Amino acid sequence: MNALLPAWQIRLENPDDDSGIEALNAEGFGPGRFAKSAYRLREGVKPVAGLSFVAVEDGILRGSVRFWPVRIGGHEELLLGPLAVQGNQRGRGIGIALMQAGIAAAQKGPWRGIILVGDEPYYAKVGFSRLPPGRVKFPGPVDQNRILGLSLKAGEILNLSGEVRRAQIDDAVCANGAGVG
Repeated sequence: MNALLPAWQIRLENPDDDSGIEALNAEGFGPGRFAKSAYRLREGVKPVAGLSFVAVEDGILRGSVRFWPVRIGGHEELLLGPLAVQGNQRGRGIGIALMQAGIAAAQKGPWRGIILVGDEPYYAKVGFSRLPPGRVKFPGPVDQNRILGLSLKAGEILNLSGEVRRAQIDDAVCANGAGVG
């Protein structure tokens, strides 16, 4: 029996996708997303260019994922997120496929691991697991039970420890994500 191929395609994001990605994030996470610790790490930083993917179906943006550079204990690593899928498209495997594309691309780079803040049962489907409480510390409040990690190189997630910081600042921004003029 042949499995049906999904109707959507995964491709690298391009600048024309920005407004659609912002709409997906606004729908999925609301305005409170800018106050979360993970979002604060993204302020003024651009996502890693070759690791940002979108799912498109019939010209419609169905989902997106981005990976951001962060520093953990003096090493540059990756922060996954946001992962956003249109509300009425969830459960089709779009989010998993987006993460798989990003993880596969990240494995070719210099990073040891990827971290995120999320629900372990969902992210475990692509290999993420809970990090020991206190091993990695985000700036600001984060539920330690939701800090997950994935090794990109064999066993390297075990070496991730320390404070999570922005890797670099690309653009000055205000707290709501708007550029400073």
